[in-house]
Amino acid sequence: MADGVATMERPALAISPGAVKRIRTMQERGDAAPGTVFRITVSGGGCSGFQYGFSFDEKLPASDDVVFEAEGVRVVVDEVSLELVKGSELSYIEDLVGSFFKMTNPNAKSSCGCGTSFSI
Repeated sequence: MADGVATMERPALAISPGAVKRIRTMQERGDAAPGTVFRITVSGGGCSGFQYGFSFDEKLPASDDVVFEAEGVRVVVDEVSLELVKGSELSYIEDLVGSFFKMTNPNAKSSCGCGTSFSI
């Protein structure tokens, strides 16, 4: 609280309703085993320096993982990747070009045309 005014801190990772729906649909139709978590990773590479990775993980979250939950869907990010995506939103986009998971990352100074890589 600053000067007696409560401030709302933005979550480290927001998950859009569209992403929740898509992850749940993929789990329900068998694209992922029951009990899996949706994992977001950031690794070096891509056209802009870092690239996002999205996958289902059957392993229990590790000690350096942070778990985010929205409407019963669990999304896991390791602490190192979380530093690069803190304040981001995971969404699922469906348009004429195709369907894909997208990170809206306020930390990214630039990103490539396909949206899967970025620079800080």
